[in-house]
Amino acid sequence: MKAPSNDGRASASVTQADPEGVVDARVSPLGSLENLSQREVQQLLNSGQGGVYDLFRRCALAVLSSGLESDDIRAIFDRYKDFEITLGRQAWGIKLQVKNAPASAFVDGSMIRGIKEHLFSVLRDIVYIHDAILGSGRFDLNDPVSITNAVYHILRNARILDYKGRPDLVVCWGGHSIGSVEYDYTKRVGYELGLRALSVCTGCGPGAMKGPMKGATIGHSKQRIREGRYIGMTEPGIIAAEPPNPIVNQLVIMPDIEKRLEAFVRCAHAIVVFPGGAGTAEEILYLLGILLDPANAEQPLPVIFTGPPSAAEYFGQIDRFIGATLGDAARARYKIVIGDPPQAAREVFKGIEQVREYRRAKSDAYNFNWLLKIPEDFQRPFEPTHEAMARLELRRDLPPHVMAANLRRAFSGIVAGNVKEQGIQAIEARGPFELHGDKEVMTLLDDLLSAFVRQKRMKLAGEYKPCYRLVA
Repeated sequence: MKAPSNDGRASASVTQADPEGVVDARVSPLGSLENLSQREVQQLLNSGQGGVYDLFRRCALAVLSSGLESDDIRAIFDRYKDFEITLGRQAWGIKLQVKNAPASAFVDGSMIRGIKEHLFSVLRDIVYIHDAILGSGRFDLNDPVSITNAVYHILRNARILDYKGRPDLVVCWGGHSIGSVEYDYTKRVGYELGLRALSVCTGCGPGAMKGPMKGATIGHSKQRIREGRYIGMTEPGIIAAEPPNPIVNQLVIMPDIEKRLEAFVRCAHAIVVFPGGAGTAEEILYLLGILLDPANAEQPLPVIFTGPPSAAEYFGQIDRFIGATLGDAARARYKIVIGDPPQAAREVFKGIEQVREYRRAKSDAYNFNWLLKIPEDFQRPFEPTHEAMARLELRRDLPPHVMAANLRRAFSGIVAGNVKEQGIQAIEARGPFELHGDKEVMTLLDDLLSAFVRQKRMKLAGEYKPCYRLVA
């Protein structure tokens, strides 16, 4: 079904009976692009028609595909291969013309408001990163201090840093491919966080990224909190496999996974980790690698691993893997709470009070943790090619922070091979990535990854074919 449009509305309604349908529409902006100067309009038009267009088109399609039960990005792109999106001028700014857009993004012929906001957030961030970060010459993205400044400017431009209240932001990590029991548990934890007037930030996708936000909306409603923050942080390589869920009311697109991870930890006042797969393991290793740096020894950052009773074995295995590869110092930086959402929320709330006192004593900002040291190895983008994956050193005799950095890269490559288009293409062309290390580390890694596969944590649907091979 294809319906023409008129000023943001398709002229015919779209029904659930026709999920494969497409719609044409003209869309006026919502959010931070509602009012633009003529110079800003021209900059957007110039950028929108240039080399950044393909990236914008793909991210826009990902946003419009929100709600589709698939993390197969090529299937999504193939299904909507005729999708087009162009920028046009109107008296007060810009408008978007979409053709052959997924019908699921519309209701009774009008684009869903939340999806519309997300669409213009994508445009805002893609253009800003292209012009002000990569193209301005102001930021040396090989310099750690400059990288942090770039992350700050992207977040500020997206108005993520506008909030000036007490520390309240809980970053929640976890898998997009989880079962109903674990998903329900994430909602219950989110509910308890919401009752305590805490805001939620996630990777913005489905599963453990959606559940805490959904629960928090109920908790906020009970406490009559009408301005709850549900922040989603993503990046172009992952957005198609994990499109923003509809609860996200502040979306920001970071340039790459490393800057996305830095944004998470610099904005966080606490971090809650739910069960997940390779992506969650990558986030855990990134965080612990940073916290193991002696410069961060005094940084209070509550980290809670939590899940239902059925997840006890999962977190036990994660805990053993961390202990065997990074040592007890890493294990001391988190607590495990099983089957008790109120207790998980209490631990978070208590830890956030410590964060507040520390930031006040050190005169550091509440909304962006400038004092946290992030080693260069954790900031430098890692391109998961076959050669780069094979060069990673995974040996027990490495210093813990080096081991954490290399393990983080290994899991990042596995995520790329699972759900990122470039990684999938590389695997198809040259076979699985090879990871090399000593026998003990490879055995630990094999046990952990095999458990992820058995528990169906690698993909939403279909049989999983490993994109990696472990070589001792």
